[in-house]
Amino acid sequence: MRWQSRVRHGLRVLRDDLWTARLDPLPPSVWLRWLPHGIVWLVAFVVLLTAAAQLQGDGGLAFGYVFLIALGQAGAVALALWRPIPAWWLSTAATVLGAVALRGRLLARVANDFTWPWTASGIIAHLFVLLLLALRVRTRVAAEALALTALLTYVLQGAWGAAYYQPTGVLATALFAVVVVLGTALRGRREARAELVQQTTLTAEERARRTLLEERSRIARELHDVVAHHMSVISIQAQVAPHLTRDPSPELKENLDGIRQNALEALAELRRVLGVLRSENPEDPYGLGEPGTRAAPDAPQPTLDRLGALVENTRAAGLTVTMDTEDSRRERRPYPPAVELSAYRIVQEALSNALRHAPGSTVRVEVTHVPDGLFLGVANSRPRQPVQPSPGAGHGLLGMRERAAMLGGHVTAVRTLHGGFTVSAFLPRDGIAPVTGIGPPRLPVIYTDPADTLVVHVEPSGAPAGPGPGSGPDGGTGPDVGPDAGPAPGSPSTTGEDTP
Repeated sequence: MRWQSRVRHGLRVLRDDLWTARLDPLPPSVWLRWLPHGIVWLVAFVVLLTAAAQLQGDGGLAFGYVFLIALGQAGAVALALWRPIPAWWLSTAATVLGAVALRGRLLARVANDFTWPWTASGIIAHLFVLLLLALRVRTRVAAEALALTALLTYVLQGAWGAAYYQPTGVLATALFAVVVVLGTALRGRREARAELVQQTTLTAEERARRTLLEERSRIARELHDVVAHHMSVISIQAQVAPHLTRDPSPELKENLDGIRQNALEALAELRRVLGVLRSENPEDPYGLGEPGTRAAPDAPQPTLDRLGALVENTRAAGLTVTMDTEDSRRERRPYPPAVELSAYRIVQEALSNALRHAPGSTVRVEVTHVPDGLFLGVANSRPRQPVQPSPGAGHGLLGMRERAAMLGGHVTAVRTLHGGFTVSAFLPRDGIAPVTGIGPPRLPVIYTDPADTLVVHVEPSGAPAGPGPGSGPDGGTGPDVGPDAGPAPGSPSTTGEDTP
């Protein structure tokens, strides 16, 4: 009973796999477009003519049989483009019909030494049908079709037999097996490539998402320091305030004491959260480089006052850096700490990009204070030394963009005409996008590289534009968002947004 159950199960599997007429079209080739389909149609036409000539001329069959067999074999080749399993059944049926019709002619010695049970045209047609079937169905289904074809060949040639013919069963079965193996291998290769492309896309998306989260965590660590500083000031002011007033009332003392206690509790909570954020790498709390090379966790956050030291360090690393500062504000009041910190980090990242991707270049740093905020420009010439491969994650511009977007500003990065690169950023004065929509003025970033080639990039005016979705290799030297406006009159335009 167990073997009967297994036989029934096997028959059900065969029925599900091969007794179907589902649509399964052959996908067009990416490079050759519809050329494979044209080749298949050409083969079908050749099979039609060849089968008709062989069966009627050499086989001596009547026109009715010739027409049905030739049309079945040629139609199976064409049908295999869309429905491979019905095409296999049609080719198999045409072969059986031809073998039955030819057997009588062979026994009557009308068609001596004719190829049987597979004719030459039948073998070609079935080869194409099995190849197209193996390219699109599962390996098990292709193996089942090959096994049934071999079994049918054995029944016709070995069990039933004929006389005075040239046997083609062994040759046909061997060719069919080769074709099925080839089609299965090509199908597996295509699926592996598709899976690899999908996995590569998912990996790139995951890496970008992880880099974004890491950059936001880094920004959060730095902003926690700023907030902790303000909470400390609030606590001290609340403690000192009663001593600045003669005969303060008990209610005032109580309120100020409550303010101080709340500030101290908030400060303690901030320190706990900050300790968690920094616990992954205490030697490099801000994620800026190798362990032991950066500031300690309790060091003050950098501000615009330290840009000079940053430029000097970059010069010591081998770049020719110039820095210009311009202030057109009527009222010079300090920026919020978050704005100064983000401005410093953006300039730092742009200089790091120049060091990595344009060694030996000339760099110009512009810091322009305008009534609405702070404009930053870092432009480098083309590299004068061989560019070494960078081990970075390739998402430095992502960090710049996050910092600017957090404050309502924007960052643009674009390649210049002569192989350099320009990074421009605008940060609103109070860390909030201006309600009037007035952005930075038209400020050209102009420098002369060692080849005395003048390169000009003009930052567009108008409302700050949001950053684009791209990011360049290892820190923002690749494509992102180009300027919205063209260059100033008489200046060359940029060549694109690719990396230097």
